[in-house]
Amino acid sequence: MTKSTPRALDVLIVGAGFAGMYLLHRMRQAGLSAHVYEAADGVGGTWYWNRYPGARCDVESMQYSFGWDEALQQEWKWSERFAGQPEILQYANHVADRYDLRRDITFETRISAARYDEEAGSWDVRTEAGETITCRYVVMATGCLSTARIPDFPGLADFKGRTFHTGWWPHHPVDFTGRRVAVVGTGSSAIQSIPVIAEQAAQLTVFQRTPNFSIPTRNGPMDDAYEGWWKDGYARKRVEARATRTGILNRQSEQKASETPLDEQLKIYEARWQTGGTSFMGSFADIVTSKAANDVAAEFVRNKIRGLVRDPRVAELLCPTNHPIGTKRICVDSHYYETYNRPNVTLVDVRNAPITHLTESGLAWGEGKVAAFDDIVFATGFDAMTGTLTRVDIRGRAGQTLKDKWEGGPQTYLGLMTAGFPNLFMITGPGSPSVLSNMMVSIEQHVDWITDCLVHLKSHGMAGIEARPDAEGAWVAHVNEVAHKTLYPQANSWYMGANIPGKPQVFMPYIGGVGTYRDKCDEVAAKGYEGFRITGPTGVAQAAE
Repeated sequence: MTKSTPRALDVLIVGAGFAGMYLLHRMRQAGLSAHVYEAADGVGGTWYWNRYPGARCDVESMQYSFGWDEALQQEWKWSERFAGQPEILQYANHVADRYDLRRDITFETRISAARYDEEAGSWDVRTEAGETITCRYVVMATGCLSTARIPDFPGLADFKGRTFHTGWWPHHPVDFTGRRVAVVGTGSSAIQSIPVIAEQAAQLTVFQRTPNFSIPTRNGPMDDAYEGWWKDGYARKRVEARATRTGILNRQSEQKASETPLDEQLKIYEARWQTGGTSFMGSFADIVTSKAANDVAAEFVRNKIRGLVRDPRVAELLCPTNHPIGTKRICVDSHYYETYNRPNVTLVDVRNAPITHLTESGLAWGEGKVAAFDDIVFATGFDAMTGTLTRVDIRGRAGQTLKDKWEGGPQTYLGLMTAGFPNLFMITGPGSPSVLSNMMVSIEQHVDWITDCLVHLKSHGMAGIEARPDAEGAWVAHVNEVAHKTLYPQANSWYMGANIPGKPQVFMPYIGGVGTYRDKCDEVAAKGYEGFRITGPTGVAQAAE
């Protein structure tokens, strides 16, 4: 349901996920007029769209939640250790209702363009329906995994059966009972959905190009004692989490594998495996920087796969060997590998025999191999971090488009702004920790920083802020320098844009850590927004160059 909105705003927010909702709340507190535009008909962002079977967060529920309101975090009760999509969406709706956010959100409205008016020092933002809104500031709260990658297989339109994408799942139950189902892809959404689909389907065929490492979640009902431990001193624990590398408390060990005997390493890995979740990657401090340390961790998980999958041939196909563990986002699962022991599940390796086209009745791959399916599920991922931003026709100074500026890879200062586009902010943009962190922690940090910045500008009578090109260039260089001190660039991952044909191969998130990054942002603000050019109403620079 859409509704009329103001045609002139202080702040226009794109997206009503957790970032957009919190920013709207903070803007109200700051006394700035703000309005949110959202393409969906409800709040929740990624948790609104990703309704595929088995969709679940890989950060524990007690930490994947807002920490800025003590009353909220004390009153909300999670039912599971790792919350599923329906419960997270329920939480998002609770937040929207609790803070009466919907009255300043226009749903079912997609932003198509934004043009900076240099003379007026404002943005003209256009919706797909043709409405134009003028605002001082635009904040893109569009998320990092919001633009689904739709495969371009020949014959896609010819297939007569049902097709689905895990990122654009129907809002009604999908029944696979008695059907022949193909799942294309073995990334996170596939790893979560395959065990659920396999329980229904008459026959499930998984088409795998690249196997991924996955750790069991050991999910279960929320333990009352564990919940109580968190809620006793919740605020203090949040502060501690914000200073960590990942924004997740009790995860990262400072111990180095290179200084630990092999038998002790294996005991630690076993303990983390039994605990479950992505904390496995926090076993040692040097897993993502030392190839020797990483090799031990990777082989440990490969041996676990070999022990879980009965058919040795299938087990080896499921064992990743072309990238260090953790350099693609580590997955978590509920009985994923065991699913391949079911008689109705078949794994097809398409690395050297790729899918060639779809037919009216199914899929073709390799040298003339064809199979018939009733349903095809594309778990083919997203145009991560930049896709949703460049899909909007954003034009800054002199009409330069953001898409053209980022043709060789994203360029930002702190992942917050990009030079040549005044008063345009991004939440968890490229060049910030974002997808390498607990997103809730990174969202809160960005929203708080942006709010403080706009309050500063307002209180000093300033109307504009823009990243300086030299500061942006230095930050981009730093992001790349830090990344290449790790093993991450060795993987053809979506962190690098490798899953999108023609996309520049650049490591997009900042790997320096949530705590280090927060300190840098705070330092920049404390120095009068160092690296930014601040202008007054007349457009005259007011900050030291």
